[in-house]
Amino acid sequence: MVHTFKSTLIRPPPLPTLLLVAMGIVMCVSVTAPLRGFRGCAVREFTFVAQKPGCKGLRITTEACWGRCHTWERPILEAPFIHRHHRVCTYSHMRILSARLPGCLPDVSPLYHYPAALQCHCSGCSTLDTECETF
Repeated sequence: MVHTFKSTLIRPPPLPTLLLVAMGIVMCVSVTAPLRGFRGCAVREFTFVAQKPGCKGLRITTEACWGRCHTWERPILEAPFIHRHHRVCTYSHMRILSARLPGCLPDVSPLYHYPAALQCHCSGCSTLDTECETF
């Protein structure tokens, strides 16, 4: 089953660095609000270099999730001695796009698949679609 969503993308001003984490629910945010005070999750344009062994890299621009989510840790007396509530900005709805990488060896498929965010939300970290190594 394929769902089609019509949404307005929020594009905050560019930041010097951006960590692609995931996609999620779109929030309405005033562009005049300072980003350091923004809490929540939004769809944002993201550019990266797609690479795989046997092919040359290709610069790709897609929509990704960006934002800050409520998180906390509290020490407790019993194992595991800490109670954690970590949420990340991640996909709630996405589509998978494909690009053809240049200069691939004859035995390497040039197809490269990547997600494009349709909506983002704050949720637990899932290794299926997110880099969770710090959690």
